[in-house]
Amino acid sequence: MFISTSSPESMSRMNRFNSTVPDDEYLADSNVLFYLSDAVTQLLEHKEEYTQFGVIRYFAEYFSSVKNSNHVLFREYNYIRATPHNRASFIRVVWRCYRQIGKSGDSLSVLEYRSLLHLLCPDFPLAMVQSAARIVLMDDAIDRLMSFSDFLYALQLQFYYPEFLDSVLVIYQDLLAGKSPNTVIVPTSTSIEQLPSVAAEETDKEKQPQDGVEPSTLAQCVDALCDRFKRSHPPRSCMREVLEQTNKVSYYSFLMSLAKHETINQTIGALPSMAEFLIDPEMDQELDKLIAQISVSPGSNSSGSAVGGLKEVQRRASPRRNIHHRRKMEVESDGSTEETDSSEN
Repeated sequence: MFISTSSPESMSRMNRFNSTVPDDEYLADSNVLFYLSDAVTQLLEHKEEYTQFGVIRYFAEYFSSVKNSNHVLFREYNYIRATPHNRASFIRVVWRCYRQIGKSGDSLSVLEYRSLLHLLCPDFPLAMVQSAARIVLMDDAIDRLMSFSDFLYALQLQFYYPEFLDSVLVIYQDLLAGKSPNTVIVPTSTSIEQLPSVAAEETDKEKQPQDGVEPSTLAQCVDALCDRFKRSHPPRSCMREVLEQTNKVSYYSFLMSLAKHETINQTIGALPSMAEFLIDPEMDQELDKLIAQISVSPGSNSSGSAVGGLKEVQRRASPRRNIHHRRKMEVESDGSTEETDSSEN
């Protein structure tokens, strides 16, 4: 159900069926207590609404939505970035909601992508969108248009591994300044709130005439960072592979190669492969049903069919929203004609 905060190598060892894993370690690794705390908080904030349908049913639906990765829809930024599972879930939600942009071949700007993300997370920060754009555009003018696939794979890398990438940036800047690998300070993490200032400093450095740093030197420092880094990071083998393929490497060219690396994409588990990026049979089926409902009665009742279809899509896409609007949907599911009657009148 939950994605571990540890490295991929340790995930296989951390499961509830492994009796050798201490209870405390499993709870910390799986973030069970975090989700339980949030579930209780949500229950207390909406006590009168939820208790009408039973506390047991509420908890069952909450954890079912967590398992199905629908729990992050319309939640605040601090929540969607709180765990690796939440981060991967949000990226998948973005892909499912806006995949049609990729199918249409449209390219959008940073502000347009930010507006789309705000529909799913009202306080999603512009700085995170800009950081993803810098990866795609190699830190060139970030007001250029980007394809949906390029942007989303870059956003996935930046959003899932922000602390690690910030630390790599600090190392890169030290190497760019001419420091010896032995004197480079290898950080353990950097606050995501500091990302805009760090990125701005990197922008200034990238504009200076330089060809990047030695890949072998950067690989040595990154390997040392992985040894002491306590949060998620891309597989070492993938980073070594990328760094072995070039004579000089800049920070953003390194990140772009990581964003396109299929093994890293599989490790995160949020997006399909690049070859299958535009394919989502389940969502296509839902859209076909919605279109069929709209086209069945093009007359006076077509708007009602559209509303009904949209409610069904929302019900599947957002169990949490489903909980918030439980009372209304329970009435509808019981076959009440109250809403229909009022619309006819």
